[in-house]
Amino acid sequence: MTNERLKTLGLNIKFARMKKGISQEELAELVDTSRITISFIETARQNPTILKIIDIARVLDIDINELIKNV
Repeated sequence: MTNERLKTLGLNIKFARMKKGISQEELAELVDTSRITISFIETARQNPTILKIIDIARVLDIDINELIKNV
C-alpha cells in the first residue's frame, strides 16, 4: 500500500475512533494489540493486516468500507 493510501486509512481509523469517543489505548485493548500499534496505524507507520482492519471496524461499529474509503 502506498504511503498516501496508508495515511488515508490511518486518518479514517483515527476519525472513526474519535467519533466513537475512545482512546488509542481502549481501541488497542478491544482489538488485542498495543497502543503503539494503533498509533503507528493511524500515523501511516504500520500497514495493518486485513484481519486487523476488520477487527477495528467491528469494535468501532463502522462498516469496513468507511475505513477504506478513498484508500
